Parts: sequence; C-alpha cells; structure tokens
Amino acid sequence: MSEQITIEVSDQVVRHAAQVAAHTQRKVEDVLAAWLESVIAEMPVEELSDEEVLALTELQLTDEQQATLSDLLEQRRETTLDKEGQHQLTS
Repeated sequence: MSEQITIEVSDQVVRHAAQVAAHTQRKVEDVLAAWLESVIAEMPVEELSDEEVLALTELQLTDEQQATLSDLLEQRRETTLDKEGQHQLTS
C-alpha cells in the first residue's frame, strides 16, 4: 500500500534525482520514493527495537537470490553489466 504526498525538496536534490532518473530511465518521483524507502531499510541498528534486531538476524537470501547476486557482481567486475543489471543490483 502506498500514499501520495507532496513534499518540498531543494534544487540540489531535484537535480541529482533527475540525473539518476535519466540514467536509469525512471521517473524522478520513483527515484525519490526509492531513496526514501532505502532510508528505512538502512536504519541504524541502534534505532531498532530488540524484536527488529532479532528478525534481522534471521534474514537470508534464497539460493536463487544469491545466484542472481553472484552473477550480477561477476558481470560488474567484467564490466559487462547492462542498465537493467545495474538497476537490479542497486535495488
């Protein structure tokens, strides 16, 4: 579920988001939304509840996810990673 809101951001944030959007062929709004989601996903452990910390200890990639990640990282090392692969690796 998502909710549409309006926020005001600096020109610098808009310029940077626009560059990323152009590079990844996405809308600026989608880039900004992804950035906000990543802030939540990367919250410092010190700010998490005990239950949330314990839940993090149980997170693991599936075998399929691990294989995909390994393939993408290998392609990046060989500089053969395409735009779709770059997007997949960063999201």
